[in-house]
Amino acid sequence: MQPIDAMKLIRPRRLRKNHAVRQSVQETLLTAAHLVQPLFISSTTENISSMPGQTRLNLTDLKKKILSLKDLGLFGVALFSHIHEKHKDAKASMALKDELYFEAIHCVKDTAPELQVITDVALDPYSSEGHDGLVSPTGEILNDETLEVLAQMALLHAKHGADFIAPSDMMDGRVFTIRQALEMNAYKNTGIISYTAKYASNFYGPFREALDSAPKKGDKKSYQMDFANSNEALREALLDADEGADYLMVKPAGLYLDIIYRLNQMNLAPIAAYQVSGEYSCLMAAIHQGWLDQDKAINESLIAIRRAGASLIFTYFAEQWAKSKS
Repeated sequence: MQPIDAMKLIRPRRLRKNHAVRQSVQETLLTAAHLVQPLFISSTTENISSMPGQTRLNLTDLKKKILSLKDLGLFGVALFSHIHEKHKDAKASMALKDELYFEAIHCVKDTAPELQVITDVALDPYSSEGHDGLVSPTGEILNDETLEVLAQMALLHAKHGADFIAPSDMMDGRVFTIRQALEMNAYKNTGIISYTAKYASNFYGPFREALDSAPKKGDKKSYQMDFANSNEALREALLDADEGADYLMVKPAGLYLDIIYRLNQMNLAPIAAYQVSGEYSCLMAAIHQGWLDQDKAINESLIAIRRAGASLIFTYFAEQWAKSKS
């Protein structure tokens, strides 16, 4: 018998030969418990034209939606408020008076107590300027003045039953300010999912339509991160972890897998990632054209985010993915 070259004995395909073998060596596990379903709250139920399949929900329809999510095993829901333009002002006053939003928190917790309720803390849905912070007469986004409002928002959300506060504003010091307010007001068990690396992305357009929250002047580049940068995200992560964040968020997700991976390697806190509206709408457009298989494309996109190191994935596909696996 002729000797066999040792390299010919190495056949990685033996571990891919059938489903049972592939499952046994699969490295990345994705379950419904890793997923968060974002939901839009409004006084009236309306479809969102740029996000096929997504809807602004009134309280009656929110309850129906929560009942459909209740037994899927999802981690939770992230609530976002749609405010009519007539209720917005330069001080974002409705941020502290949004009774519909408070009722939505109660609706979720009363209907499905096991679902984690994650609330959005930023001023853009309430501001007539469309910015995440207060705006000076000269157009500057006021950091420290905004922190006071964010802390008040966080306390109101905690009071009404939020499990996690998710500051998405990118103001410096907001995690510490919110954590301090929660600790000093007997909400020490309320968590913070900080939007740590929120990039000034071009993929937020459909979301801004959903909330009518686009900035009226200028852009958000003075507080959201430059998408050309990665080391900056590591600095933000160190700051947010030191200030008391329980999860560190990367947003968007699919185009920023390198950032998710690098933050996860730092081992400061579990990583959350947001598959944003533009990512959702791009996939849905291709699916509707028949260019992609719906379930396979959705699953692959989510597995990639999970593989990069995300413990939580905010995705508009959460309900759909969970139902496809149940």
